[in-house]
Amino acid sequence: MEAVDLILWVVVPYVSMIAFVVGMIWRWRYDQYGWTTRSSQSYESVWLRLASPLFHFGILFVAFGHFLGLMIPKTWTRSVGITDTVYHWIATIPGTIAGAMTVIGLALLIVRRRTYGDVFLATTRNDKIMYIFLAVPILLGMIATLINQVFTSGHGYDYRETISPWLRNLFILNPEPELMVGVPLSFQMHVIAGFLLFAIWPFTRLVHAFSAPVGYTTRPDIVYRSRQRTISTQQPKRGWERVDFSGGKPKR
Repeated sequence: MEAVDLILWVVVPYVSMIAFVVGMIWRWRYDQYGWTTRSSQSYESVWLRLASPLFHFGILFVAFGHFLGLMIPKTWTRSVGITDTVYHWIATIPGTIAGAMTVIGLALLIVRRRTYGDVFLATTRNDKIMYIFLAVPILLGMIATLINQVFTSGHGYDYRETISPWLRNLFILNPEPELMVGVPLSFQMHVIAGFLLFAIWPFTRLVHAFSAPVGYTTRPDIVYRSRQRTISTQQPKRGWERVDFSGGKPKR
């Protein structure tokens, strides 16, 4: 086995996982005020109402599908009577639909952010880097699915014989990089891009994915107040200021 295989399939995954865990702990302890999506809804909401649900529901289904496909061994599905052919179609059809939703939603979010001036001005350099690291694994995953699962005959590429056991072995500290050597290039690129995304995750607005569903609907509203004495565009009425006889400053 070559040194590059050890780097790609052992070093990169473990470094990414360490960066993710340590980064999330650091971000929570020292930057809770920055733990936010920095919503741009107040600048533009029409496109956001279409793009955001498409992307978020799509990525949730994609994540769920990845968990089932990578974490559940093939022997388990076979033991409950799910054949390889049935599993292939169950995974491919909903997975392709969810992937398309994710790609379209992300594309609309990027176009919206670039098209509307106020939204673009609110986009930081960190956001631009985040969108690149987010878009690359999503596109590569969609390409890999189409090449190896949709536009192919039979059961497609059986990643449950290679990628799935390789990933599970990483979590039990028993890496087997040789399992990834013969994997199609499109899947290899998708996996590496995914780990790089997790490496930068804690340092971007993506951290909100681990907190938004918890207490989000019951939290109090965020109240924004102006530092100016008035936020109205109308001229104040002429007349005397009302006097506060309790000893405070005069009020308008």
